[in-house]
Amino acid sequence: MQQELYPWQEDCLKRWFANNGRGMVQAVTGSGKTLLALTAAKRLSEKTDRELRVKIVVPTSTLMHQWNHTLRNFLDENTSKMIGLRGGGYKSAADCRYMIYVINSARYELARQILSELHHKKAVLLIADECHHYTSRQNQLIFEFLPHLQPDEKHFFSLGLSATLPAGQAGHELAAALGRRIYSYEMEAAAARRTVCPYNIFHIGLSFQRDEWAEYQELSDRMSVLYFRLLSAFPELGRFNQQERFELLRSLSGNKNKGIADAARQYIRLSFIRKNLVCMASERLDCAYDLIKSLGIHDKILVFGERIRQAEELYTRLRNDYPGKVGRYHSKLGNQANKNAMERFRLGDIRILIACKAIDEGVDVPDTAIGIILSGTSTQRQRVQRLGRIIRQKEGKESALLYYLHITESSEDACFLPNASKNRIFDLEYLPNTGSFMNHHYMKNARILIERMKEANLPEKQIQEAIRCFDLGVIKADWMIEIHAIEQHIQNAKTTKERNYWMCMKKMAELQ
Repeated sequence: MQQELYPWQEDCLKRWFANNGRGMVQAVTGSGKTLLALTAAKRLSEKTDRELRVKIVVPTSTLMHQWNHTLRNFLDENTSKMIGLRGGGYKSAADCRYMIYVINSARYELARQILSELHHKKAVLLIADECHHYTSRQNQLIFEFLPHLQPDEKHFFSLGLSATLPAGQAGHELAAALGRRIYSYEMEAAAARRTVCPYNIFHIGLSFQRDEWAEYQELSDRMSVLYFRLLSAFPELGRFNQQERFELLRSLSGNKNKGIADAARQYIRLSFIRKNLVCMASERLDCAYDLIKSLGIHDKILVFGERIRQAEELYTRLRNDYPGKVGRYHSKLGNQANKNAMERFRLGDIRILIACKAIDEGVDVPDTAIGIILSGTSTQRQRVQRLGRIIRQKEGKESALLYYLHITESSEDACFLPNASKNRIFDLEYLPNTGSFMNHHYMKNARILIERMKEANLPEKQIQEAIRCFDLGVIKADWMIEIHAIEQHIQNAKTTKERNYWMCMKKMAELQ
């Protein structure tokens, strides 16, 4: 089933063909990279004078199955029989026209198979999905065929796909293998053109408990002493970014100078202890629990965490309130349990899915509209991917909400995506004693409207209902959408309470 392309995809394909069918594309998750690649393959097969073989490499089995599903829908019924899978227990015959490899299998057979296809007078298109994964020494084995392409080099084509292409040496190595970056399609452009769902990000600053704060300060003081000792011996430490600094520290941990090596090892160890302390701060669980209670489960909620223990604790708290509606997804559960949880989440049986790092890539649940970053990552790539999980377009889906929980007294970033448009970012204050939330600008306007109702001598029952509606709206951005869209919600409301809520949001919007 052919789909119409977005303008950015058409523009990108023109550049790819102009670059002789080589190159990498950086495009936000959910914007249509898979469709772009399959259309590139289709158009290339119509242009080349040889039969085209398409080799698709993915990092996980989950992504292999997603590509297989999408490819079968894209192709006609007869052609779809020519799809093969290699990896994750599958070992299709090597002569399939379309072959999808999990990277673990591709390392040891892809290079040989590409050269064999070219030798037998076939054209080959290599699609490297999530290509930022293929920079390690092991994964670079998939490119071993490159020095041996002659005399068939003009019949080899490549397309690298990623939401966040690597920089530096890793980026140069990928460009040498797949071709230079030919197109970038970033988050703001995708949101402005409605390629992805409009989104809003809520920053929720949290605090340490007293004992957590004392431990954090002690760890930080010890790290400072070690850092300045190392800095005096290696001044270049001060010029590096965080990732480069840790790479140097790891190398210094093997230094011949025992004092330097010990200091580097201690610094790294204390850094991990401090990171875990920030990640596991107890107020995170309280906040996430109260936030989900306030949001309700009308929309699907995807909770991202960094620690399995933390995910299990939140799961235990929530399953009593929402029996049968809460699931979890992490590496200790096993592939089948995770697959079952994901399928139930897709079908809507589960309304809340609590997941760890394993879900950053390879998950396609377009109707998920709410994401909660229970504990964060400093990696920009993972942040973009997590936002990407909830901003895929779906009919009837108006917008997406992402809540980023961070500890204000720590070194943790206070801003989830520094490059995001400011009108998409809101600050919420969590009030742990009452389990409620505060947006000062919003509540100021809500108080103005309540005062007007009192001055108009409206019934107390009506005022209390307005307060209920305003309290519900504080954790959302419904008061920021266009008035005509709010009026549509009022018209479509199925209950009196729902209608009252949207009428209050209209009053808030008119006050802006």
